[in-house]
Amino acid sequence: MSKSNLQFTDSQFIAGLKANNNEVLNALYKKYYNLVLKLVVNNNGNSEQAQDLYQETIIAVFENVQKEQFELNCQLQTYIYSIAKRLWLKQLKKNGNTFLFKENEDNDLVDVTEDLQYHNEKETNILKMNSSLGLLGEPCKTLIQDFYIHKKSMDEIAEKFGYTNADNAKTQKYKCLQRLKKYFFDKEIEINEE
Repeated sequence: MSKSNLQFTDSQFIAGLKANNNEVLNALYKKYYNLVLKLVVNNNGNSEQAQDLYQETIIAVFENVQKEQFELNCQLQTYIYSIAKRLWLKQLKKNGNTFLFKENEDNDLVDVTEDLQYHNEKETNILKMNSSLGLLGEPCKTLIQDFYIHKKSMDEIAEKFGYTNADNAKTQKYKCLQRLKKYFFDKEIEINEE
């Protein structure tokens, strides 16, 4: 996997982490550090704390990726940011600084109490979506992931799954989404926490 450190795709990063590839790990350290640095510095932290937090974040990502059932259901950047944010919010809360949190580009202040509640609900929904995707089965699960996560076009999906054209793939995607919604909104669904 000899590439410039920013040219790995999300799947290559995940495969490299699973294989314990040092080149991939080093590339990952470099690629998303500024994202975490900005999060910390904008929210009562400094660059030293950002380095510590990033280290913790990458360790958490690495440990999660090693789990057999791990599946990345969003962009890697989003996944890393959400772990870093959760860890930093915990740190701020521990220090009694959680009342204000800057997250958006304009550095608008966000009420962290509401933000923590929102984050917890979002995390529950992500876990519920993962469980729902698991119940969905093939080819729907892969079709949904190819379109929404891997950003494949309908033409690519039609070719991959052997549909006669993009319209047929779109129809199948619609049917899969209807089933996914049914599972997601089923109150009895079990959430598989990783």
